[in-house]
Amino acid sequence: MSRYDEMFARLRTRGDGAFGGFLMLGDPDLETSLGLLDALVAGGADMIEVGIPFSDPIADGPVIQAAAVRALEAGVTPADCFELLAAFRARHPRIPVGLLTYANLVLARGREAFYRRCASAGIDSVLVADVPAAEAEPFAGAARDHGIAPVLIAAANTPDAVLERIASLCEGYVYCVSRAGVTGADRAMDSGHERLFQALAAAGAPPPVLGFGISRPEHVRTALDSGAAGVISGSAIVRLVEQAGDKAAAVRAFVAGLKAATAQKEVAREAARG
Repeated sequence: MSRYDEMFARLRTRGDGAFGGFLMLGDPDLETSLGLLDALVAGGADMIEVGIPFSDPIADGPVIQAAAVRALEAGVTPADCFELLAAFRARHPRIPVGLLTYANLVLARGREAFYRRCASAGIDSVLVADVPAAEAEPFAGAARDHGIAPVLIAAANTPDAVLERIASLCEGYVYCVSRAGVTGADRAMDSGHERLFQALAAAGAPPPVLGFGISRPEHVRTALDSGAAGVISGSAIVRLVEQAGDKAAAVRAFVAGLKAATAQKEVAREAARG
């Protein structure tokens, strides 16, 4: 079983959803970044998603774009990021790690070389955010050749035929977006994803995980109640990295609060009342 399979199976036995936390690698610097990855785990994150600093991250909103700029200005390179992830993997052998990246970063190194490096760093999945499902087969094939799960994006307005293609290409999980547009914690999360999750299940897709705008416990509960297997929070965490004094403590506490909302409904409601 893959780390994702093991994680989802373990959580299903408790009736819990998965919580994933996103960080931009190298923000504000490499040493702090490694400590922040540890803070995600300490806060209870079940899975980790990371970004490599990139100059034109078209799926990312202003908070994550600013984090990429800070990391680039600090001189962080893709090679640095792979070394950092290898160090994280040595410390945390079980937790799934996914990379959200862009086609230019993959193709600059060469697809085969990129996915080979991902595998050696202990990365479990790669989502190439600017490659649509119609063009994803070469990326997905190269990923699978190196034991990396290809992850694709699905939305509530994605046609059923495209969802079927996504289901056939995806492994690990499907990244479902909660709304149109880019990442960000300032806008309301759309509801009504039941049809999307049902269509993915009917197509045999891996578990759906909802991202974009997950910043409060009620967002987590809404997502899980609508059928998501888990959630990913990004911009809200990255903003803490930018603003907090004790960054690791702030990230750990924030993650713990959102992770608590993934518990079984009865447990989560008792926690909310208490």
